[in-house]
Amino acid sequence: MSSGPAAGSLQGNHLKYALQFEKPIAQMEQEIERLEASQVESGRDYSDIIASIRDQLDKALREAYENLTPWETVLVARHPRRPLLRDYIRMLCQDFCELHGDRLFADDKAMVCGFARMAGQRVMLIGHQKGRDTRERIEANFGCAHPDGYRKALRVMKLAEKFHVPVVCLIDTPGAYPGVQAEERGIARAIAENLMEMSRLRTPIVAAVIGEGGSGGALGIAVADQVGVMRHAYYSVISPEGCAAILWKSGEQATRAANALRLTASELKRLELIDAIIPEPLGGAHRDPEFAARSLEKWIARSLRDLKRLKIETVLKRRYDRLRNIGSFFEAVESDTKRAKSAKNRSRRKPASVRVAAGSAGQ
Repeated sequence: MSSGPAAGSLQGNHLKYALQFEKPIAQMEQEIERLEASQVESGRDYSDIIASIRDQLDKALREAYENLTPWETVLVARHPRRPLLRDYIRMLCQDFCELHGDRLFADDKAMVCGFARMAGQRVMLIGHQKGRDTRERIEANFGCAHPDGYRKALRVMKLAEKFHVPVVCLIDTPGAYPGVQAEERGIARAIAENLMEMSRLRTPIVAAVIGEGGSGGALGIAVADQVGVMRHAYYSVISPEGCAAILWKSGEQATRAANALRLTASELKRLELIDAIIPEPLGGAHRDPEFAARSLEKWIARSLRDLKRLKIETVLKRRYDRLRNIGSFFEAVESDTKRAKSAKNRSRRKPASVRVAAGSAGQ
């Protein structure tokens, strides 16, 4: 469990934790708190003023969060008060029994695994933990797992398969650990083995992105029968900063990269890369963690219930078909006649140098 302040606790810290676009909202919240405190001390009735400010606050929240840009979505997904994996474990799980170590090298604090009772079922829970305070974040590499973490995850998945327990994965990472140590211990191979083994694991798998879903670090535990993304989370082939550094040689172009990556839940659903958008409270999960937890629990319960009705052979076939069909929207199918006509036109449009060379050869 996180040792820092409870997620979502914004009392007295509105401006400290507010994102740039949230600052006008934070000021209204502070004004409401000030009036409520003054009302208690002085005995005067400020209820009409407070009600008016609350109406303005709700309107401002709705306008801000219904029109988030992709980059603002990334910032909300990284909000310092957003619920983390251990917060969801505390709110949703009973009898959580954590399992440690990959039996090869070490126990990665960035990857938390264990048996639990969740959504009314026994499950094997696997997820990324970022850490709430500085000490926890350093221990967990800010949620960036080493190869040991992915091997630990695979080990417990095999255990879940053995005992016919479904696997629930909660994803919250900017990516796998990018350091030399991870490369030396085979991070690429560890993630690749997870992709292969999860694609044929003989037990139902559901995965939800609860914050950041970046790169292969997210994908290493995201091969599933049902994939959901929380409304203000993101899921992408690379972080916006990483994309900007590669394409424009500058992390300052992260906003531009976020727009290009199509990383928001609504875009992912439109492209059929995910199965569901998991609702969040107005203003994001950090404003009402309990609501976010209930919403996540409902989606997990529904997904597991639907999968439980199917034979495992059917689950595996659907998983295979789902993976094979990802990306099909990029394909443009041409008829045989159209392809033949295109080839004929290309042959007629030879460059002038080719025609000259052909004429010289004939002479």
